[in-house]
Order: sequence, then structure tokens, then C-alpha cells
Amino acid sequence: MEEPVNKERREELFSRAVRAGKRTYFFDVKATRAEEYYLTITESKRRFNNEQGKFFYEKHKIFLYKEDFDKFKNGLTDVLDFIQTGVAPVEKVVEKKTSADKPAQVEFEDLTSEAEKEEVESTEKTDD
Repeated sequence: MEEPVNKERREELFSRAVRAGKRTYFFDVKATRAEEYYLTITESKRRFNNEQGKFFYEKHKIFLYKEDFDKFKNGLTDVLDFIQTGVAPVEKVVEKKTSADKPAQVEFEDLTSEAEKEEVESTEKTDD
């Protein structure tokens, strides 16, 4: 039997479950169609539905893509360090130069239209 062409769920390549009290966190590595890895973080909480008299699981997901790993990791590390030490990390300031910081370099040739350039070239040739 053939697999459906449009799979809704991606198969986990690697998974880790972390049980923490009434919650369970799942860290699942999956791949896009282009074989780029990404991470899904799922928080699962067991809840009781009084109307139906049954337990169910409430889930919340975060999708984290490769290009965001470093920023996510740095932010998470900063927050965890603050929680453990009570000391806020020093903000990393990145200086960005604005156009006001340096004079614009303008080539006057660039401001000339093509018709004007042709006219100047033909004038220069006749002057020779």
C-alpha cells in the first residue's frame, strides 16, 4: 500500500520526554521536506473533564527552526541564569551604523539618464 503524498504529521527522528509533576514535555526532532531539521516542544497536561467524567490531555506546541536555535538558546540561558542567580545578564549591545554616521558617496555619472549619457558621448566624439 502506498503512503499518502501529503503527510499531515512528520515522523520524529529523535525524541526525548521529560516528566515534571503533572506535566510532560516532549522534545521531538523532525525534518522538513527539504531535509532541514527542526524542533517541536510540546507541553502536555493531564486534565479531567467533569462533564464527560474522563481524563484528557491538553497540549501546547512550539515549533523551533534551525535558524532560530542560537537566539532561542541564548534567551533561554539568560532567563535560566537569572532564575538561578537573581542577577540579570548584561545586555549585548550591537552597534549599527546609520546612513547619518557616514557621508553618502554619490557618483554624478549615476544621476545621468541614458539619453543624456549618449548625448555627452556623441558630443565628445565630435569635439575630437
